[in-house]
Formats: sequence, structure tokens, C-alpha cells
Amino acid sequence: MKDLFVILLAAMLTDNFVLSKFMGICPFLGVSKKLDSATGMGIAVTFVMICATAVTYPIHHGILVPNGLEYFDTVVFILVIALFVQLVETMLKKCIPSLYSSLGVYLPLITTNCAVLGVTVLNIDNNYSFIQAIVNSVGAGLGFMLALVIFSGVRKKMEYADIPKAFKGVPATLIAASIVSVSFMGFSGLFS
Repeated sequence: MKDLFVILLAAMLTDNFVLSKFMGICPFLGVSKKLDSATGMGIAVTFVMICATAVTYPIHHGILVPNGLEYFDTVVFILVIALFVQLVETMLKKCIPSLYSSLGVYLPLITTNCAVLGVTVLNIDNNYSFIQAIVNSVGAGLGFMLALVIFSGVRKKMEYADIPKAFKGVPATLIAASIVSVSFMGFSGLFS
């Protein structure tokens, strides 16, 4: 049980896909302007990460590895991820149209989000058991959402800050993102 807790916290904090591995930067920068859209994107990505892991893990270990087809991992994983993104997109469009419209183009981009593909591949590379892989996916998704929510708060504060004209817009956003990223480096060494 302690091992699962360490995997969960490490995926959220020390191995955060956005702030430590720099994966999934596009939605991080694009959707983090408002708290509700950041939270919605975080939940959507977490759902896709968990479902993709639950499906790709057995496919990898039950079909691809026994038949010597491990080189198809990336293709199969992307197809599974695309399936779940379509499911999320359809559900949001029907159930929460306001969130669907606020996420805009970033929702279908979850399919090509390297953080989602990264978690499925790293679960295999780290030789996690199925339960460990699911826990890692939950932690990675929650860490992704944590990064989005924290950065949405930072961006809200930046709206009222007196920023020099040369730094307004993208430069200030990238500087703020790097400072948030550096703050997460404080967790390094916490879990070995």
C-alpha cells in the first residue's frame, strides 16, 4: 500500500508531466486562463489517462508482447487514446456544452497530448503492475490538473500585475510558467 501511495504522490509532484517532464504544455498554456476550463481539462485528461492505461496495459501484455509486436505500442496506444478522447468530447458536448465550447480546440488535442501517451508508455517502461499503472495514471492526471489549476491562479494574478510592456502576453506567461515549474523542483528528492 505504501508503494502505491509513493507512486501516486511522485506522479503528482516530483514527476509532474507538465512541470517536471514538460509534456502537455499546449493545453497548459492554452486552457489555464480560467479556473473552470482548467479544472474541466484536468478532469478530462485524468479520465483519458486512466481509461487509456486500463485498456493499453492488457493489450500490451496480453496481445502485443506474446506475439512479438511491441513495436506497435505507439500506434495502438494513440488509437486507444483517440477513442477515449472522442468519448469525452461527445459526453461534454451533450452534457456540459459550456465547458465543451470553453475548451475549444484543446479538447480534441488530448489525442496528441504527449502527457497522455507518455503515461501509458512510461507505465510499460517502468514495469509497473496493472494496479501500479492505474495509480500512476491517476497521479499523473491529478498532477496535470494541479498544474493547470495553480497556473490559472497565477495567470489571474498576472492580469492585475504591472508588467512592463515588453513582457506582456506570451513572455510573461512563459516566465510565470517557469517559476511555477521551479517551485515544483522543491519536491525533488522527496520520493526515491
